Amino acid sequence: DIAQPTVAKHLKALREAGLVVVRPIAQKRWYQLRSEPLRELDAWLEPYRAAWSARFDALARHLDKMEEQ
Repeated sequence: DIAQPTVAKHLKALREAGLVVVRPIAQKRWYQLRSEPLRELDAWLEPYRAAWSARFDALARHLDKMEEQ
């Protein structure tokens, strides 16, 4: 239930960000996700995952203790 101009706007933003490539075939445009930028983002986030995991684990322990009290 999304209007076509809205979809086109979002696809344009994804294309400009390098996250998708477009191939015109006849009257249609086929969009394909580019995994390389997402892999780069995943690699950039990797060092932070350990810190986040430890903090979320500590938060879970704290909340568990609060429930017990």
